[in-house]
Amino acid sequence: MLWNGNSSGKTGSVYSMWRNSTSEVSPNNARRGTDNQELLKDPLYIGLRHKRVRGEAYDELLDEFMKAVTDRYGMKCLIQFEDFANVNAFRLLHKYRKQYLTFNDDIQGTAAVAVAGLLAALRITKSRMSDHTIVFQGAGEAAMGIAELIIMAMEKEGLPHDECVKKIWMVDSKGLIVKGRDHLTPEKQRFAHEHSEVKSLEEVVKELKPSALIGVAAIAGAFTERILIDMAAFNHRPVIFALSNPTCKAECTAEQCYTLTQGRGIFASGSPFDPVTLADGRSFFPGQGNNAYVFPGVALGVIACSMSHIPEQIFLITAETIAELVMEKDLSEGRLYPPLTCIQDVSFKIAVKIVEYAYRHQMAMLYPEPVDKEALVRALVYSTDYDDFTMDSYCWPEEAMNIQTCKL
Repeated sequence: MLWNGNSSGKTGSVYSMWRNSTSEVSPNNARRGTDNQELLKDPLYIGLRHKRVRGEAYDELLDEFMKAVTDRYGMKCLIQFEDFANVNAFRLLHKYRKQYLTFNDDIQGTAAVAVAGLLAALRITKSRMSDHTIVFQGAGEAAMGIAELIIMAMEKEGLPHDECVKKIWMVDSKGLIVKGRDHLTPEKQRFAHEHSEVKSLEEVVKELKPSALIGVAAIAGAFTERILIDMAAFNHRPVIFALSNPTCKAECTAEQCYTLTQGRGIFASGSPFDPVTLADGRSFFPGQGNNAYVFPGVALGVIACSMSHIPEQIFLITAETIAELVMEKDLSEGRLYPPLTCIQDVSFKIAVKIVEYAYRHQMAMLYPEPVDKEALVRALVYSTDYDDFTMDSYCWPEEAMNIQTCKL
């Protein structure tokens, strides 16, 4: 069950990446009106023709929807949220994640694919996640989701939680998020550190000297020439992720990153970029951090073993699995993700890892526990191939076909 502003597209993606039956996936749009007067007057507008529902009525609508879905399809029905405003995305995720089988792709899916890229980058830098200082351009749901998963990865390496948080800095429309700044949301307060106020990203990079820079604010050109040159000056292999999409809103292009860092930048983007060839003849093939690497495999895994809710560890497992599937040859050419042509195999392996984790930690509800976890998952993968309905034909042995005469 998908409920978002892009649900029909995601239904097609789940089918193509996972090959699950389309009869088991339902797109749902949260049509609750609009404040856009032009749309209200447009005879072709397909939404509800009234002001957008907000506040208590909005929450009641979602409560009713969640109950209706699970009453009809059972508590094992997976409900994926997407395209919710920041003010609602975190609140609703925290509200429903322990009650229902649900996740938010904008927060958790984006986090998993971004951290997968970072984990792959660690194989190039020969470092640990906890060795890095990371600056985010943007402090919305995508940035927060990525940051939380980075913290989990650092904690897994043994760094104390408070020290992990100190490794992460965020820049929003008002500048660097620091303690004492007015009107910070609870999510932003978590990443507010002791520091003087800094307004521009260029100054933030100059002062903090981060080893990784992640853009998720959809501000085209935010990673300026000065920033990219400084990142290359501060780091032998700077990590630069321009994750905003579409392409016209990317923080920088692949060509800008590779050119201004003399080919030392480790680049990933949210939108596709063409290969880049530098003046010295080196060619790079930038990787695209697409959520399509994440949500089909997560959906397949949690459904396969009948999980009742989805803990954050599932998304770290997903990120680790994606990173493990990147070949050394891909890394040498600048790719931080497996080829998109292998997406079905990636989804399958993610699902198997999730099933193994769920049974190991008593989170699976499907019993008896299957011995062959791969077979369990493979049995759920829908195939579009038809059986051969033609009749089998057989040839008589040649010696039996020879005419023999019988003498009386």
